[in-house]
Amino acid sequence: MKLSAEIAAFQSRIGHRFSDPALLARALTHASVASPARLDNQRLEFLGDRVLGLVLAETLLQADPAATEGQLAPRFNALVRKETCADVARQIGLGDVLRLGRSEMMSGGRRKEAVLGDAMEAVIAAVYLDAGHTAARDLVRRLWGPRVGEVAEDARDAKTSLQEWAQARGLPPPDYLEVSREGPDHAPQFTIEVRLASGEVERAVAGAKRQAEQAAAKSLLARMERTDG
Repeated sequence: MKLSAEIAAFQSRIGHRFSDPALLARALTHASVASPARLDNQRLEFLGDRVLGLVLAETLLQADPAATEGQLAPRFNALVRKETCADVARQIGLGDVLRLGRSEMMSGGRRKEAVLGDAMEAVIAAVYLDAGHTAARDLVRRLWGPRVGEVAEDARDAKTSLQEWAQARGLPPPDYLEVSREGPDHAPQFTIEVRLASGEVERAVAGAKRQAEQAAAKSLLARMERTDG
């Protein structure tokens, strides 16, 4: 199977040359263009999610032999979540080589977190099937490497942590309000407000509701912890 110059360049960016290029082609094919003659990447995404999890669990254990399960779990969750996969996909220009149907392309599919995150996992699976666990492990460690070293600093789920903070002080769970949504459908910007029953409020803006909620919660939690101190 002859690869286009664009796909060949993508192989160079991820550091793996496929023995079976059809695996890479499938990993880059979104369901919006699939047909009986062209398989999409959904099954590969399912496998890639598991390969990614195994590699990162192993990597975290090796990186911090003294860490407890309670410390490792939030780090792991931060590294495997869809937003992180999408960030890695952007880092390697994955969106530029995705095969998308016209409607998905027109709605900004090349920038959507879910599309990018799923495709990133599919690429990991394609490498795994093409060359085995070692090749997939090396790919993940190359692409996720800097994040593994930094994840302990920012691994807590901010919404959960803020809720725990509030409950420890006899307050009900925080409320989240979508203040506004601006921008085109393919690149929305959400403004989310989080409010405690005691009156404290913070806002954050992001391209996805979950990200904005997490950012607002993180900001409010940091402020409340400074007050506690």
